[in-house]
Amino acid sequence: MKSEAGFAKVAGVELMLLDVVRYFHKAAGLNGAAQIVHDVGQKAEPHKLSKAAAAYENSTVRRLGYLLEHFGYERHANALFPFAEKAKSIKPLDPSVQALVEALEGTHEKNSKWKLIINEPVEIDL
Repeated sequence: MKSEAGFAKVAGVELMLLDVVRYFHKAAGLNGAAQIVHDVGQKAEPHKLSKAAAAYENSTVRRLGYLLEHFGYERHANALFPFAEKAKSIKPLDPSVQALVEALEGTHEKNSKWKLIINEPVEIDL
């Protein structure tokens, strides 16, 4: 990218989406990350997204795939689905949320496609 100070390397939309889901705690939590995925997810190129995802933790890729699918970006989500097929364990959608009572821990909805426990509702501003 050319700027007034010269040229600068910038991450593409694909890397930004993966990073915002990986570091969601820096993006105002899960819902902050979800808002960003909703707003710019459609601009990502599915092939580039899949290629970049190979360098990320499988759980991050599955969380992004779930969010993309949640917002109707099916082509983008489908590009990440092969990573979910390789997953060996189920992870929470929001790992920062801890159950107040241990007995309530198993009551959350499970998404078998993405191998995620939906322990937090996704809420964004439209």
